[in-house]
Amino acid sequence: MARRGDRLLFAAAVLLLGVNSAAAEDAPVNTIQDLFQHLRACWKPPPSSKARPLDITVVVSFNRSGNILGHPRITYESAEASDNDRLQYRIAVMEALQRCTPMPFTDAMAGAAAGRPFAIQFRNRKTSPPTQERRA
Repeated sequence: MARRGDRLLFAAAVLLLGVNSAAAEDAPVNTIQDLFQHLRACWKPPPSSKARPLDITVVVSFNRSGNILGHPRITYESAEASDNDRLQYRIAVMEALQRCTPMPFTDAMAGAAAGRPFAIQFRNRKTSPPTQERRA
């Protein structure tokens, strides 16, 4: 039986695939820093009336033409988030990716980015709890 979190991710992925995209009208993406800035410009977190602020990370890859390759994966969500918070933020992440794709890669960036996974952090909490780093 699928876990509830898997069902939420599937629902967000379906939303991503079901919405028509329009390419963002920004400057060409020529560096990894440009890629992150481009994605941040597309990010619209859910209003506080729909979900409490949380941090979320998605891993996504692109093809040479700047379209999403495969399926984005949520790899981190704030621990204290409710199921509703997670769903609202997963939808917001998928909508941001939809708004931003295809990425307007330059030829050089298209070759460098194609197939490479990028971990994109969307932070919406005013302060993040301190993290304890563990070393092996």
